[in-house]
Parts: sequence; structure tokens; C-alpha cells
Amino acid sequence: MTTTTACGEPVRRQRVQRDFDPIAMEVFSNRLMSITEDMNNTLVRSSFSTNIKERRDCSVALFDARGRLVAQGTQIPLHLGSLDGGIRAVLERVPPESMREGDVFICNDPYLANGTHLPDITLITPIFWQGRIEFFAANIGHHADVGGAVPGSIAGGSRSIFEEGIRLPVTRICKAGILDRELLEVIAINTRDPQERKLDLQVQIATNARGGAETQRLIRQMGVETVRAAIDDMIDYTRRRVLNRLAQLRAGEYRYTEYLDDDGMGGDPVPISACVRVAAERVAIDFAGSGRQARGAMNVPLNALQACVYYSLKAVLDPDLLPNAGLFDAVTIHAPLGSIVNPRSPAAVGARSITCQKVCGAIFGAFRELLPRSRVMASGNDVVPAIVFSGELARRSGHYVYLETLGGGCGARHDRDGMHAVHVHMTNTSNLPAEALENEYPLQVDEYALVPDSGGAGRYCGGMGIARQIRALAPDTIFSVRSDSHTVGIPTGVFGGEDGRRAQLVRNHGTPAAQVLYSKVARVEMAPGDSMRIETPGGGGFGAPSQRDLAALADDLRDERISHARAQAIYGSQRVEAALALDV
Repeated sequence: MTTTTACGEPVRRQRVQRDFDPIAMEVFSNRLMSITEDMNNTLVRSSFSTNIKERRDCSVALFDARGRLVAQGTQIPLHLGSLDGGIRAVLERVPPESMREGDVFICNDPYLANGTHLPDITLITPIFWQGRIEFFAANIGHHADVGGAVPGSIAGGSRSIFEEGIRLPVTRICKAGILDRELLEVIAINTRDPQERKLDLQVQIATNARGGAETQRLIRQMGVETVRAAIDDMIDYTRRRVLNRLAQLRAGEYRYTEYLDDDGMGGDPVPISACVRVAAERVAIDFAGSGRQARGAMNVPLNALQACVYYSLKAVLDPDLLPNAGLFDAVTIHAPLGSIVNPRSPAAVGARSITCQKVCGAIFGAFRELLPRSRVMASGNDVVPAIVFSGELARRSGHYVYLETLGGGCGARHDRDGMHAVHVHMTNTSNLPAEALENEYPLQVDEYALVPDSGGAGRYCGGMGIARQIRALAPDTIFSVRSDSHTVGIPTGVFGGEDGRRAQLVRNHGTPAAQVLYSKVARVEMAPGDSMRIETPGGGGFGAPSQRDLAALADDLRDERISHARAQAIYGSQRVEAALALDV
């Protein structure tokens, strides 16, 4: 079996077959998952920032004493990169014998602590049983601001990580149960809303404590030796199940390339290339041919790249795989150092989530040649645009930072249309309801709607993108955005299905002063009454449009998912009139 080192070199280990009780293993796995779900609920319900309590931009996980993932909460796949990387950083930097019950470690840095970008702050707590570490509880919260050059700490045009906020190597924030309040103050004061940062970080500490207590209760009930054996069984089962899925694939090389509009600083499109090599119950993903290291913040740290690969393989091979370290061993990853998918320090990485979506799109594209037609999906929006508004707080002193990542259309499949207005691949946050947004900030939601004509036509149509238009109500409002697929990247259809529509960003939409903006603007000053409108991409279609069922086309027209003019251009006047006649 193989894992990867930081430079992509495989490390071989002897495979040991184990016998186990599958029912007991499933029960045990669900017990662990219930602990992580409880942790996640605690984190969401107790947090103070809208980004965590409303949008659920957070994740939790449990690791065993060896640092192996044993359970991850069902939230943000990309966060596996920072969680798994953070555990490795802790074990590399802190001897386990020096850890004490009640210690909590904090980190976020991609180069110093295996993080993926600075706003994702990881908290890790060793869980002891009879004086020995048996587990680690870990959680991650995306903090709306961690300092840096722009509100929200992320701008596509950032040139180095030093512009992106406070950097945290592995550091004890709690020592034997005592919170280091001076360290907490140092972290918080480097951000634009210190009070919110301090409160959310303390909730993260408490979340791990709750997970630790529940895990100790599990050990008390089952016995520590039984728990250790169950972990080995669970990981081995996942490993064997992955190998069985790989054995069913046709050996060979399969390639696909997605494109970013630019590297965050304008200029030429940037390729994201994936070559999937299948041989002898193994799979290797090679990203040679991807663009060189970006000048801007579009770079993907290696830990984020690994999370993308593991998520993609789970999704295309077996979505029901248990989320644990057994998934990792049959995979080899190669990413050239100095490329956009494995940058050299101190490259900026803040907007890595957009590139991560393209990485997943490239892997899914390569697997189109491997999978049967019934398991192929057209491209989704494959972007995660993030809008950021900032200004003075009205109810207390300081500044607010409102951040929201937006979904779009999902790709169609062989038997159904793509979903509308959803996150795809590596992100899975909720929206911020208009009522909550307007209650918290001096902003007004002019429109929050689906975008007609944005989904690719086909026998089954791609999902529709989102239109989000927000108006500033107070002076000195600052706006930034990171987005893509405005000029080059496009959600592709399959088997004759049409492509989805690209994204766009418009200032003062619908007025004589309307202005189309670049996809990665930062620090745009807005006067009261100014608005920003972003429209996200739709998904690609599946199958030829001529095969679309007339009743489905009638529904599209009646629900205004497609305009009459576009329907006539794609389906022809006769089919459109026949569809309309069904509603008479």
C-alpha cells in the first residue's frame, strides 16, 4: 500500500489482511460519526460569527493516536487538507510524551503547519485515557477575517502569504486546561473584528473538549483494546473496498484539462491538468502540465490538493466509503513543485478553493473515459465565488466583515437534471439568508434568484446558477470578490449536452452606470446606493437537446428556467410550440 510524501514520492507498506465482524465495524463507525456530528452541531450552534453559525463554514474530525483519520464530519471536503495536515504538523513538532491532558494546539499556516489557507484556523486536542493519548479531536473554522491587506484576508491579486493575514505555526493555546489569553489576544488583535475572533476560537476549544468527553465515554463502554482493534478493522475495510473498486477499472492513462481565467493577476488562462493512471489495484494522479506557480493567490498547497484527490476518488469510485485513512493508501499523487498545485513558499494561497474546484473538475473529466455512461456527470459550475463586504459596525465599535461563498448549477446526469444553486465538489456551506444579512450588516439584498438560461440544455439540463445582488446602505463600504469562469472556464456538457453559461460580475446592474467588473477585484469603494451583482455559472447538460422530453421542456418554459427565445434557438419552434400546447 502507498501513501505520498510531501514531494509526491510513494512510501510502501506491507499489506496485512484482517478478519473482522462487518456488523460490529459498521456500528462502531456510526458511533464515531455520531461524535463528530455532535461536535459539528456544537460548533455551529455556539459560534458567534455568521460565517460559522449561519453558513456552517467549519468541519470536525477524529484521529487516532497515530494520526490516522478515523471519522470526519459531513461538512466541507476541502477542510480535510487542513485537518489531516494539522495533525501531522502537531505530531512532527510536539513529542507526544510532552503533551498533557487539557492541551490544545492551534495552527493555520500552509507552509509552517500543513494548512491550506490562513482563514481556516485548526484547533487540535489530544484525548487521553489512563494517562495515554488514544485520540485527537480536531475542528476547523473559516474565520471571516484574519488580518492582511484586504477585508476577508483573501484577494486574487495577493502576491505572497505575508499579505494574507496572521500566520500561526503549531502553538499551544491551552496548556493543561489553562487558556493562554495573551496568545488569544495577539491573534484577535491582528484581525478586523477581534471580539468575534476571540469568541469563535473559544467555541472551537470547547467543541474539542466535548468531542473528547464523548470519545472517552466510548472507550469506557467498549474497552480501550476493543476500540483500537475496531479502528484497525474499519481502516482496513475501507482500504480493501477501495482496492476492489480499483480492480474493476480498465488499466490505462486518462487525461483532462480544466482552465482558470487567469492566475489572479490577469493575463493568460491557466491549465489545470490531471492524468489518471490505473494499474494493478492502484491509481496515480499526475498534475504535470498544470500551470506554473501563480503570481496571485490562486495557488493550491499540497495538503489541499490531496484533499481534492481523496474527495474525487471517493465520489467517482464509491460515495458510500467510510471517511477514514483507508482511502489514502492506494493513491499516489504527483504535483511538480513550483506549479499552481504545489507552490513554493511564500506564494499566496488565499483563493485556493477556486483552483481546487477546477482540480476536481479535471479529475472527474478524466474519469469520464473510465466510468460507464450511467455514472458520468456533466461539469458543474466548478467554482466557488466569494464576495466580501466590509465597513463600520453599527451596534458596537469596530468593523464587520461579511463573507459568503456562492453555489451555482450542478451538472446533469444520465437520468436527471442537474440541481440548481448548489455548491459542488470541495465546498458545502449554507447560504446566509437575506433576513440575517440585513439584520447583521448595513446592506440590502436587492435580488437573490436563479439565473434563467444559465444551465446547459440537453436530454437532461444542467442546473441554474445564482444571482446575488447586494446594495450598500452606509458610506465607506469596501467590496472584494474572488471568482472565475467569467471568460475562459466553462461548465462542459457531455454526450451532446450543451455547456452551461459563464459567470459575470456587474456594478450597479440595471442602471445607466452599469459596469462589468473583473472576476477578482479587491478593495472597491462603494457609496450608499451602489450595488454589486454576481451571477454564477450553470451546469452542463447531458445528452442531445433533441432528446429532451416535451413535458420537461414545458416545465422549463413555464418555470422560466429557459427563455422562449433561447428555447426556440435550441429546440426549434415546432418543439417549443408542441411543449407549450401541453399546458393548454
